[in-house]
Amino acid sequence: MSALLWALVALPLGAGVVLLVVGRRADRAAPPVAVAVAAAALGLAIAAAFRHPAVGAPLLDGLPVRLTVDGLSGLLAVTVTSVTLAVLLFSAAEFGTGEARARFFGLMLLFAGSMLLTVTAATLPVLLMAWEIMGATSWALIGYWWRDPNRTSAADTAFLTTRTADLGLYLAAGAALASGRDTTLSLEGLARADDPWLSLITAGVIVSAFGKSAQLPFSFWLSKAMQGPSPVSALLHSATMVVAGAYLLLRTGPLLDASGWGDDVVAWTGAATALCLGLVAVAQTDLKQLLAASTCAQIGFMVLAAGTDATSGGTLQLISHAAAKSLLFLAAGAWLTALGTQQLRELLGAARHHRTVGLAFSMAALSLAGLPPLSLWAAKDVLLAGALETSPWLYGVALAAALLSAVYSTKAAWYVWQPAVPRPEARRIPGGAVGPLVLLAVACLALTPVAFPPLRDDVGRALASAGQPDPRVWEFVLSGVLALLAAAVTWTWGTRPLPLPARAKSGFADWLLFERAAHVLVVGPVMRLARVAAAFDDRVVDRAVDGSAAAAMRFARWTDGVLERAVDSSVASVAAGTRALGQWARRPQTGQLHQYLAQAVAAFTVLAVVIVLVR
Repeated sequence: MSALLWALVALPLGAGVVLLVVGRRADRAAPPVAVAVAAAALGLAIAAAFRHPAVGAPLLDGLPVRLTVDGLSGLLAVTVTSVTLAVLLFSAAEFGTGEARARFFGLMLLFAGSMLLTVTAATLPVLLMAWEIMGATSWALIGYWWRDPNRTSAADTAFLTTRTADLGLYLAAGAALASGRDTTLSLEGLARADDPWLSLITAGVIVSAFGKSAQLPFSFWLSKAMQGPSPVSALLHSATMVVAGAYLLLRTGPLLDASGWGDDVVAWTGAATALCLGLVAVAQTDLKQLLAASTCAQIGFMVLAAGTDATSGGTLQLISHAAAKSLLFLAAGAWLTALGTQQLRELLGAARHHRTVGLAFSMAALSLAGLPPLSLWAAKDVLLAGALETSPWLYGVALAAALLSAVYSTKAAWYVWQPAVPRPEARRIPGGAVGPLVLLAVACLALTPVAFPPLRDDVGRALASAGQPDPRVWEFVLSGVLALLAAAVTWTWGTRPLPLPARAKSGFADWLLFERAAHVLVVGPVMRLARVAAAFDDRVVDRAVDGSAAAAMRFARWTDGVLERAVDSSVASVAAGTRALGQWARRPQTGQLHQYLAQAVAAFTVLAVVIVLVR
């Protein structure tokens, strides 16, 4: 079974790396290879979900690599691989042949593989490695068309925002090491730390999860992620990076409970995000921006479930949302390619022109709206039951956010079904791209029974989450009726302007101005600090270096003019004296024997006189 888990993670990661290394030479083979790898990964994920394998390998002293599949990670692995397969099938038919397909499909496999590594990680070091790969590949995918500066700027914004929040995971790892409770940094052992380390671990996990899942106040980066290709948005928003934070909070539920405050912070932040970003979605006039804001709002429900210990409801919400949201983004991408626009007013009649795509899109939109009997209606009520048990106020906020889901989803469906002028210039959507949309539409309905007994009880047992809140019949009826009323009012209202102040409308349309606030509070001060540092470097450090160099040059000139002349004259005097002594010593050396004899006699005579005198 260990080989099964290693293969599940290594297959998409390895195939993605190979496609990236081979490059353009593999463009033709990349789509079928990627689809085959995704299909094999789905089979491995299903097998792993039933067998629950666990593997380990040495990494650092006391910090091994540990991967495991339990109920939660098994369900997530099947969800990730299923959505990845659907998105890659769509991309194989729809993605342009002139594009760098090997790079695209390689990055997509690497992206999906990093999410599989995330959901199977049992320790913080492995989770951090998967977290980093996911962030890097998301940056490359969002900026896939890197020649467009707007797209690269959007990729940078998304990357830097999530990377800033990711520092929380490093804080959590450092605090876990400092606590000394569990040297392996296992996710299960985090809750055993003592304060203040427990609070630091909790804060780090929460911040990193909020950043990855685009919760308040980090939501704005998801708007920028829309600059990537539509299949990237479909995968990123449905089953991979954006739900990774919600998964982490669901996984570390015991940590949130043990901290004494983490569960309340998570629950209320999730509810606030669902409500506020729902209003943002309602205010959008761009289909992909509407879907992006709705992603933040829908993941807010998952975060709410993590804070209220409604693990079953949060997991069902995650799975159902993955099917609906991937379908919505793929349909939006198909219309963008066929019609050349993603503005709602320019998409009038798009569903009538491409009826199969329109029907599939409508199924996902109605599911996102929470209309019965579709899957998100039932899943949302399972997690709302946990909110009701925690606080009636929390339930009220979440129910209001659920009504907004019906409003923005119906708004999107209204535009694409309205009559419009015929579009002779519209491009035909390939049949191969429609098939995955139909399968995902079927999933939006087929997942509904899972939210009801006995399948819901089986999910609870698989997740090993005892004491899960059970929604009563009136809760299903209430949410369904309210969603139907909100959808009916929205459809009737049409394009009439909302009775709101202009400033409020612009604020919601501009994603609550959080990006501007980030520039004012973070980017602006950092840039000013950088300018001050640059000025200090130019005016102080550079001048100090230049002054030191000038002083060194002056000292060198003084040395050359004074010391070196003195040394040179001394050396010249010694040389002249030596030369004179040599000339004097050469005079007796005439080469005549009688002179040498006379010199010897004189020398011995002097020596004899000295000896006599000394004695």
